[in-house]
Amino acid sequence: MDFIVTMVIGGIVGWLASMVMGTNAQMGVLANVVVGIVGSILGFWLAGVIGLAAYGAIATWLVSVAGAGVLIAILKALGIFK
Repeated sequence: MDFIVTMVIGGIVGWLASMVMGTNAQMGVLANVVVGIVGSILGFWLAGVIGLAAYGAIATWLVSVAGAGVLIAILKALGIFK
């Protein structure tokens, strides 16, 4: 059950980040899930590096979407998304 919840939440986070970054039309469901999960991990790692902690549901979602946005920006710089 946790795996399914992770996939759904990752998809939502990836979708929100793709809308913010303007790559929504270029990404499918699978890309949204992967970007959401990997971006969330990246976001929490970066938040820890700069000394921020996400407490509460809203802060957790914001860090996850911000991390996914950073990942999309990196992928855009590499030419994966145009």
